[in-house]
Amino acid sequence: MSNRVCKAVIPASGRGTRLLPITRVVPKEMLPVVDKPLIQYAVEEALASGIEHIILVTRGAGSAVQSYFEGGEWQASLEDRCNLDSMAGGRHSSATVQISYVPQSAPLGLGHAVLCAREMVGDEPFAVLLSDILIDAEVPCLRQMIAVFNERGGSVVATQTVEGAGISAYGVLAGSQDAVNKRIYSCTGMVEKPKFEEAPSKQAIIGRYVLTPRIFELLEKTRPGAMGEIQLTDGIKALLKEEKVFGYTFEGRRFDAGDKTGMLQATVEFALKRPDLGPKFREFLEGINL
Repeated sequence: MSNRVCKAVIPASGRGTRLLPITRVVPKEMLPVVDKPLIQYAVEEALASGIEHIILVTRGAGSAVQSYFEGGEWQASLEDRCNLDSMAGGRHSSATVQISYVPQSAPLGLGHAVLCAREMVGDEPFAVLLSDILIDAEVPCLRQMIAVFNERGGSVVATQTVEGAGISAYGVLAGSQDAVNKRIYSCTGMVEKPKFEEAPSKQAIIGRYVLTPRIFELLEKTRPGAMGEIQLTDGIKALLKEEKVFGYTFEGRRFDAGDKTGMLQATVEFALKRPDLGPKFREFLEGINL
């Protein structure tokens, strides 16, 4: 088994129910934040983190996601802005990345989507990125996590500190904080959407993972939940019984773009950061009488 994380799985087959009605005709992953679809941000983060092979789990052959990346326009856009070289230290380019596609026959949960990529991932560690979670960070979130994986030698789950009752909307990590690096937690369990008073910590699980290939065998044995879906969290719980799993509170700002409010927030923030759009857009916002 290789210990180098050079492959990433990005599910692109979700229903996008929180963004209805537009997701009846446009896949959630293809909705734009400023002028790029959500999934391109995830691909760029993966490339900027040293990933060489990206596996997109799609709804099937001929999907809008596959058509977009096979068209090549996204590469020209990326190179024109010189984003990749500055983020990845010149190590990779969009011309060398391998993008593969694997179909998910039905929306049977995140765990099932990851399992669909098993053959392409093979017997090596890999990353999982959820494209509706946008993270604005000086050092890409995934790159931060790979550094923890390399240092600690165990799977890594990205977390964010959530104060108050809002923690009940997330999966929550249980574990102990590292004595040296306060951003790292030794994970002992996970609780899905606990009541505020029963939450084992303030560490909400966010849509970034670095996993060992053992997860595939455990996902195969995972029984579907009430909605008939196989959950990745259940597979990681089983993994905890055999291997070390760490939580990592990443440095950066997260946007839940799978939610209408989060999508609007991300669009405003990312537009303001753009040198070609930011000044005029800021002037417009400052002129609004709220």
